[in-house]
This record gives sequence, C-alpha cells and structure tokens, in this order.
Amino acid sequence: MNKIWIIIKREYLTRVRKKSFVITTILVPFLFLGMILLPVLMMQSDDNEKVAVVDDSKFFTGKMADDGGVHYKFVNAKIDTLKNNYADFGYTGVLHIPAMDINRPGNFNYYSKGQMNVMMKSNMERKLKNVIEDLRMEEAGIDKAKLENIRTQVDIVNLTGKDEKKGSAGLALAVGYGSGFLIYMILLIFGMGVMRGVMEEKTNRVAEVMISSVKPFQLMMGKIVGIAGVGLTQFLIWIVLIVGLNLLLPLFIDPASLQSASAQGGAMGGGQSSAAMVEMMEKINFVKDNVSWSMVIFCFLFYFLGGYLFYAALFAAVGSLVNEDPNDAQSLVFPVTLPVIISIFMMFAAVRKPNGLIAIWGSMIPFTSPVVMMARIPYGVPGTVPYWQLILSMLLLIGGIVGTTWVAAKIYRTGILLYGKKITLKEVGKWLVRKN
Repeated sequence: MNKIWIIIKREYLTRVRKKSFVITTILVPFLFLGMILLPVLMMQSDDNEKVAVVDDSKFFTGKMADDGGVHYKFVNAKIDTLKNNYADFGYTGVLHIPAMDINRPGNFNYYSKGQMNVMMKSNMERKLKNVIEDLRMEEAGIDKAKLENIRTQVDIVNLTGKDEKKGSAGLALAVGYGSGFLIYMILLIFGMGVMRGVMEEKTNRVAEVMISSVKPFQLMMGKIVGIAGVGLTQFLIWIVLIVGLNLLLPLFIDPASLQSASAQGGAMGGGQSSAAMVEMMEKINFVKDNVSWSMVIFCFLFYFLGGYLFYAALFAAVGSLVNEDPNDAQSLVFPVTLPVIISIFMMFAAVRKPNGLIAIWGSMIPFTSPVVMMARIPYGVPGTVPYWQLILSMLLLIGGIVGTTWVAAKIYRTGILLYGKKITLKEVGKWLVRKN
C-alpha cells in the first residue's frame, strides 16, 4: 500500500505543478461565465442603430418605437435620393415602406452598406407586423383593447413531492445537460490522460525500471488514483471559482437585463436551450427551492469518481498494449471510447424524457450510467428517479469498476512489459482467460 501511495503522490504532484494545469483551472470558470454572459451582453449591446424610415404608405408613421438600440426616424424624402446619401445625415440605414394595400402588403426594403444583423431584422419585422395587424383589426371593426383583455397567459407552477417544492423544468434541463456533458468531458480527457501516461512510460522504458520495484497492478492503480486526485482537485477549484464569480454576477448584469434578453431571444426563435439558460441565471440565487443541490452534488461526485475509475482502468490497459508506434492506440482505443460517445447521445434523450426507456436503461448500464443518470437526477430524487433505480445504478457501477479493474490488471501486467510485437485483440483475449 505504501508503494501505491508513493506512485499516487508522484502522479498527482507532477501534474498539479504543470503550467497547463494552472492555466486550465483558472481559465475554465471564466469561459463558463463568458458563455452565459456573452449572449446577454450582446443582446443588451449599447450599439445604436439610427434608421431613417421613408413611409410612402403613411400607415406606419410614428408607430415604430425605438427598441433594442435601434432608433427610428421618419423622414419626408425621396427614397431614390436618400438611399445614396443617408450616411451623410448620420443614419446607419434606410427602411423604405412602399405604398400598399394593408391586406396585401408588399416587400419592405432596407438599404445599408453591410448586411443587417439577425436581431435587428427580427426586431424590425416584428414591429411592422404588429402595425399591420393593428390596422387590419381597426379595419375589421375589432376593438384592440377588448381583444387584449380577452387574451391571457397561462403559467403552470410545478409543485414537486410531499413538501410541494416549486420545480423548474428549464432549470432541471440546464443542470442535467451541464452535469452529464461535464462528466462526458472528464471521462474522455482524464481517461486519455491515463492512457498517454502509460504509453509514455512504456515507450521510454521507464516502466521497466518501476516494475523492478512495484507490481504492475500497484503501478496501474497508483497512476489511476493519482490522476483522479488531479481531476477532483481541479473540479473543486472550479466550484469555488464559479460560486465566487456567481456572487459577483450582479455587478455585471441585473434581472431586468436577463428578462429583456429572454424576450429578445424568444423573438429571434432562440429555442429551448437559451430560455433554459436565462431561466437558470434568473433563479441562480434561490435554486435551493428548485433543485436538490445536495443530491446533485453528491451524485455528481459519485458518478465523476465512479465513471473515471471505470474507464481509466480500461484506458490504462489500452496504453499498456501500445508499442513504439503510437498510431496503434487509435484502433485499440475505439472500443473504449465508443460507449462514452453513445452515452452523450443517450443523454440528449434523457434530459428531454427522463423517465423514458432509453433514460432508464442508460442510467443502469455502467458504460453509460455516469453521463445518463446525471442528466436525470436534477429532475428529482425520488420523484423522477426512484431510490431503487439510483441505488441499483450505483451498485452496478461499483461492480463494473471491480470488473474493469480485474480485466485491466490482467492485460496491464503482461502488456506493459511486451515490446517489439503488434498485439491483437485475440491475443489479449487469451491473457484474460489465462489463470496465472
């Protein structure tokens, strides 16, 4: 055990002291925050667009209010003249509204030096559409005020469990997707790190020296656990930095801006993912009422460590099979990475339908459970995920870790000292059934 600890310490300290570790650890939380803030800040940009409007129809004059940094100025001028020299008057573009039949509107033209941005186009089209609809209602004798009073919005409040906590489908989707995707990245990045470490020691003949002092199994476990410690350290630092940045978030953006960004995103057809992100940001200071964070964090740590140990042993075994030609790893690593890739596709189904058959089976099978189960847990335990499913998933993953470690140890102790020969999967199979 003392020898394993020495190897763990060496693997941990060697990687933690690297500049790449420090840079990545500090940079990722800021990138995460930037991914959230950048779309909102872009929507709330202070860039002002001053648009000249030539309304030959006279239907729209004074009915297009400034919005989203776009200022509309109705001018009495000939479009043929203004479209050539609008920049001289300080305008960024010219909107031409031709004379029209309100029931059969024609094309609207916008003249500018460059391509108009998508948000501005959507904003402008929405305003024109609203004016046309109002004019049609007036022509049809429909009282707009009465119509607005008739229209209503319905808001379903999801109360979960016996204590009737307020739920949030958008928040659960965002947390589930984020957790599952993060574990997916961890499995690939740190698993490949284990494989490359074993490959380097084998090709540099360092393993021969180390095997003279420790058993192959001790060397493999020391490397796996040491790199796991690096990943856990990095993850905990990320949590601290993200929470700290979250506390500073009100200095950069306020809830009113988020609401405005959400409305603009909806007008653009931003979709479910952007709405979920905005909702998560709006509720970030009282998410304890929406998600059981103690359960999410506990399960994340379990599936992070469990998934890593499950796959790291297999990646270590693959690394021990590679000889002088590193290209051999490409064909050998495919059977190991394929289940990880499949799990991310199963996760997409799980976040949308957490009680579907794909989600349930994917959260039970050890090859996919670290990613898929984490996509389901934010929807509620024991509500959406019964305790028996969670416990069974954890037990199967623990059993899978024991199984993959046994398989990897059988392969590793032979492969790490085998040089100058291209190893086939058939030969590896013989090592597994061999008794010694």
